[in-house]
Formats: sequence, structure tokens, C-alpha cells
Amino acid sequence: MPSMSTIESLFCRSTPWEAATRRWVLPWALQGVRPTGRVLEIGGGGGAMAAQLLAACTPADRVQLTVTDFDPVMVDAAQDRLQRFGDRAVAQVADATALPFGDGEFDTVVSFIMLHHVVDWEQALREAVRVLHPGGTLVGYDLLGTAPARILHRLEGAPHRFIDRGQLRPHLAGLPLRDLTVRENAALTRFRATRTAGR
Repeated sequence: MPSMSTIESLFCRSTPWEAATRRWVLPWALQGVRPTGRVLEIGGGGGAMAAQLLAACTPADRVQLTVTDFDPVMVDAAQDRLQRFGDRAVAQVADATALPFGDGEFDTVVSFIMLHHVVDWEQALREAVRVLHPGGTLVGYDLLGTAPARILHRLEGAPHRFIDRGQLRPHLAGLPLRDLTVRENAALTRFRATRTAGR
């Protein structure tokens, strides 16, 4: 699984990105979901989304957030950013296609604009569902394979494999999920589903 390019790494650790996540990106990405209990963010980068998620949660939500990323530099940045939340958050290196967690370990799994970096995004989603407790929520968004996105990633040399329009829904429909919602616009796809009891 590839690490981020230098440009993406700097962007994900930047103050403008953190400000954007707070005001617009996180509310839009969560689609009305209010995470509670054990929450996993796969491919969390520098922790900007994680920090905003924790800041928006109340003590009653009892959120314990685990942020993973394949890139140790990103994990260090996330750990630094999340220090102020004490034992409510931990960041660790992990491969999204082979998560080091047990079946059904999390109440919510989130994935924010990272699947196209995994290359085998189908396996990453299978893993996300595997570690999700029955009745738990999978929610996230990603880039679609548009010409501008492909050009940008090619220019910066970032390893990627985009989700093409109409490709995500059938894959998610084949997983043990219910109440599946997939929305696409010109450049992005958002998804949300609930884990069923079956395998």
C-alpha cells in the first residue's frame, strides 16, 4: 500500500485543510451520522478530520477514536495533533487492506478521501466492514476518477486507483451491509451503510 506524495502529505498537515474540515468537510462527509463508542478512521493522514470529529463530540458520545494510516510520517503528525484529546484518541500505522483489529471491534468506521490511495480499495472496504460491529455504521467519501483528478495525481506521482462512476454501489451491495446510500456528483462519491449480523 503506497504512502502519500510530498504534496499531499504537506496539504493534509496544513492549517487551511484543518480549518476547511471543521467548517465544511466533516459535516458534509458524516452525512448526519453522529459517531459514538469505538470509532475507526482508516487512512486518517495527519489527523485533521479526526481532531474535528473529536472536538464535535460530547462526553455522552463516549467516543474512543483510533486513527490509522500506512505512512508513519502521517501517523506521527496525527498523534501530535490528537494529543490534546488524551486517551480518547490513538494513532497507529496500519494497512487498510489488512487491518490489525478483530471482527466487529468498532461501532463506526469512517473513510475520508483515502480509498483511491489504497489501490485495492475493494479490499479496504471489505476490511472496514469486517471490523465493524453488527448495527455499526460505515460512512465516508472519496474522489471519483475524473480527468482532472487523474491528471493531478499523475503529475505529483501519487500512487492511486480511482473509483469510477457507478462502481462503488455494486461492491458495497455485495458486502454484509443494509440501508446503503451512495451519492455521486461530478467529482466525488459519498457512502453510508449499516453492518448486518451476517458475514
